[in-house]
Amino acid sequence: MHTDSWMGILPAREHIPVATPGPPVLDVVIPVHNEEKDIEGCVRRLHEHLVRTFPYDFRITVADNASTDRTPEIAARLAREVAEVSLFRLELKGRGRALRTVWGASDAPVLAYMDVDLSTDLNALFPLVAPLISGHSDLAVGTRLAGGSRVVRGPKREFISRAYNQILRRSLSARFSDAQCGFKAIRREVAQVLLPLVQDTNWFFDTEMLVVAERAGLRIHEVPVDWIDDPNSSVNIVRTATEDLKGVWRVGKALATGKIALHRLRRPFGDDPRDTELPGVPTGLARQLVGFCMVGALSTAFYLVLYSLFRLGMGAQAANALALLVSAVANTAANRRLTFGVRGREHALRHQAQGLLVFAVGLLLTSGSLAALDAAGGKTSHAAELTVLIVANLAATLVRFLLLRTWVFAQGSRGAHARTAPSSEPVSHDREPRHPLDETTPIVYRPLPHYYADAASPDGDAQHGRADDAAETSWTATARPRPDGHTARNTR
Repeated sequence: MHTDSWMGILPAREHIPVATPGPPVLDVVIPVHNEEKDIEGCVRRLHEHLVRTFPYDFRITVADNASTDRTPEIAARLAREVAEVSLFRLELKGRGRALRTVWGASDAPVLAYMDVDLSTDLNALFPLVAPLISGHSDLAVGTRLAGGSRVVRGPKREFISRAYNQILRRSLSARFSDAQCGFKAIRREVAQVLLPLVQDTNWFFDTEMLVVAERAGLRIHEVPVDWIDDPNSSVNIVRTATEDLKGVWRVGKALATGKIALHRLRRPFGDDPRDTELPGVPTGLARQLVGFCMVGALSTAFYLVLYSLFRLGMGAQAANALALLVSAVANTAANRRLTFGVRGREHALRHQAQGLLVFAVGLLLTSGSLAALDAAGGKTSHAAELTVLIVANLAATLVRFLLLRTWVFAQGSRGAHARTAPSSEPVSHDREPRHPLDETTPIVYRPLPHYYADAASPDGDAQHGRADDAAETSWTATARPRPDGHTARNTR
């Protein structure tokens, strides 16, 4: 069911209690499509490993997305034979679609997934989910490109993987090292808010999820893994690479234009240590200074280029005023978004108007410097003019930062928190207990609720998802009594 938590603020991270009644702590999803040769070995090996090493209750969910071979039949048999195994059937293809749908329907507080080939050593599974269980991190990813990782694969795949991750670093400023390793986990409350913002339903799903999470300030934990390439992988490298590049362009454009509702992924105000107010220590000053310097450097270069161009057809004062005006508008927009974190169109015109008043201060300083240079007498070279303008702009930059911080965007970051503050008590997601099924219970399918919609919210933020994803799905659940007399907690 579509609840307020999908649209609301993230709750504070808390440690997941041990040995409490309710759903299993971990739900490991294995997305499959026509994997009749590998599915049984994968599930049994994973189950044996979790029984032996994982100290919490768990569930293994086979997410079968539109298989046409014996994969559903084998998975259904495993669900009947193994208490901790469930089958989830989708009638539409797409790994991203399968993960988004199954994670969205799961009641486990920690959600994970891994590829059916089990290329990643399973000893990394507990280190992957431990930071999520403890409440330290929001997402966790396995990485094959960090120090400590041991990887066996051919040069072609190695080159493609490293090149792709370099593209992400250069184009989307991604700081995580490996976007495509099929070994990831996420806290359930984070998934509920994050997944509707992720549009891709195929292989780019992982990358888009990580980029959006990172831009929103969520904590991503990386785990170096041991990884052996599957030489029989059916992934079409060329087609996947093409789709990924299209996805990079789409996400980069959406981030640049503010179409992704990153503010929905904020924690409650005061939960983040950066919200702490100390006497004489402005909140976020260091980060704002870095952003302001980067924007200022680009704006100064832009201003000097414009001045040089305008100077070809007009006098120094006119060229300075026009160049400063154009660069000031761009500078205010960039600082609004990148330095002070103000998103959306609300108050944009007011901020630009205030920015123009700040521009007037800069104009006064630079024009006064040019006037003083002219008053000195003699013919002034273009290089001398630029030198004087650079010095004057440095002074104007300092004044500009102080005015932007204390006047124009004084309530920027707090306003973002205030706009996303919950207006009511948190919504409970407790589910009604289900009666356990016995060995003779037939496989049961039931439709999932339509909790995705393709629509735009009133504030203009795109809500991604597909109603037909939920419609074209079904769930299989079985449970057998364990030898100790208890019944698995993964029954539905």
